[in-house]
Amino acid sequence: MTSQAIGSETGDTATTETTAARAVDLTKVYGSGDTRVRALDGVSIGFTRGEFTAIMGPSGSGKSTLMHCLAGLDNATEGSVRIGETDLTGLSDKLMTQLRRDRIGFVFQAFNLVPTLTALENITLPLDIAGRKVDREWLDNVVGRLGLSDRLHHRPAELSGGQQQRVACARALAGKPEIIFGDEPTGNLDSRSSGEVMSILRAAVDEFGQTVVIVTHDPRAASYADRVVFLADGRIVDELREPTAEAVLDKMKSLETN
Repeated sequence: MTSQAIGSETGDTATTETTAARAVDLTKVYGSGDTRVRALDGVSIGFTRGEFTAIMGPSGSGKSTLMHCLAGLDNATEGSVRIGETDLTGLSDKLMTQLRRDRIGFVFQAFNLVPTLTALENITLPLDIAGRKVDREWLDNVVGRLGLSDRLHHRPAELSGGQQQRVACARALAGKPEIIFGDEPTGNLDSRSSGEVMSILRAAVDEFGQTVVIVTHDPRAASYADRVVFLADGRIVDELREPTAEAVLDKMKSLETN
């Protein structure tokens, strides 16, 4: 499938009612002159509400840049990004911060937990900062699903890596965001903990109706997604629906040898 076909199929024709995030003709250029790098080259893609998407590609393909632009963590050079009906282009720093805080959840490779706070305090921290009331029923549901009920009063140093990442997942879910972005969310975990975290993100889609988009290099992690989008040289070059780890690995091998 060509980049244009993917863009028109999942980006431009989708409605804002069904699309959690969308990029249109997204271009990102770093540097100038001899050091100029075109990290994204006219990418158009949409992410349907209630769907799990993994973004993959060789090193330097632009996958992390794409996610950072989608999440409002980096500004595109050209093109537009929307979260729901909100165009991120030209948003003030204050409004961008508010959008990221209130409407987006983040799960990073580094767990980014505050070491002096308990697991529960880390989970509710974004809501506390925003002055938003915690929905206790929702929080109890999330915490129970993530198997953290008996770890809420432990500090990060008292938790395993997998437990810390589960706390980070709970933090991302606690505010009922419109979309959750994960940047290599299993990158620092062993295979068992990786499987646990990916199962949690899968459950966030299936049980909680969340929209999840992750960047990963791990075919096993990508196999938990509904679709995998492949980038190469800053462009979307293919996608897989209902992926298996084997099919993802084969596609990655073909991209890295071309």
